[in-house]
Amino acid sequence: MIFKVFFQPSIKEVPIRERTQSVYVEAETINEVRLKLADRSYNIEYIQEINGKFLEYEKETNSLELENV
Repeated sequence: MIFKVFFQPSIKEVPIRERTQSVYVEAETINEVRLKLADRSYNIEYIQEINGKFLEYEKETNSLELENV
């Protein structure tokens, strides 16, 4: 499965919507995604599984780049 992770780049700062970034991670569960990103100082806001038409859209817009973790 592919997950889209919304995060703030620093865990030490207050979250600001305009600074939210995203990364795509391939994993079996949300917990596995968290484990893969544990070594980074990301302040994870939300993890969303993407599939179906949403996944197709992400591929068509070329915004889907899987993170090597």
